Amino acid sequence: MSLLAQPHGELAPVSPDCELYIGGFWGQPVNTVTSLALVFAGVFILMRWASRQERGHFTYGVLAVATGVGSFIEHGPSPWWGGIAHDAPLIALLAFVAVDAASDLRRRELSWAWWVLPSLVVLVVSEVSEPARIAAQTAISAVAIGLSLWRSVKRPAARRTILIAALVLGAGALIGTLSRTGMPLCNPESWFQGHGVWHVLAAIAIWRLTRVIGTRPAQRPSVTPARRT
Repeated sequence: MSLLAQPHGELAPVSPDCELYIGGFWGQPVNTVTSLALVFAGVFILMRWASRQERGHFTYGVLAVATGVGSFIEHGPSPWWGGIAHDAPLIALLAFVAVDAASDLRRRELSWAWWVLPSLVVLVVSEVSEPARIAAQTAISAVAIGLSLWRSVKRPAARRTILIAALVLGAGALIGTLSRTGMPLCNPESWFQGHGVWHVLAAIAIWRLTRVIGTRPAQRPSVTPARRT
């Protein structure tokens, strides 16, 4: 973290997410509070699962909640293990979305190992160094987005849902990037924090994508030709 002078002359650390770190439980207040949007999205997904028992929604909802909690921990109290708490569920959520799309495209349910094992590999690589973290998480993000977009091409019924989710996520990523430390929209002491906007828009995109999670193309029933008599 770098250091920034506060109005009263003291120095406080600033993360790459721009917002001034004030310390204590709330750390970066805006980024901490907006992390709860991801928790709420996960709770809504779990409520939908509870009422409809739809395939994959329980896991998807739990991962969304865990991603929000991990983000809250990292931006708020920020203990030494906060980075792992932030990265692990986020990586698992991305891997789950990728495998769900792959299962749909292959018309075959891939087991939990297909997303759990890659998640563990990416998490280990992420702990090597910051460049390795960025590269590994960018790669798994690209796989999740790429497979989801390919799913939208092959599954017209899911196209609108996926494209809207992608546009919302893209807008959040753009605002978040332009608001990073040193970028044009960065104002460490402002109540407008681009990373917080990213949290909210990512939560909306995750909720939107719920409509296609677990969906599989209907299998055509095999027809046995009638025997001639």
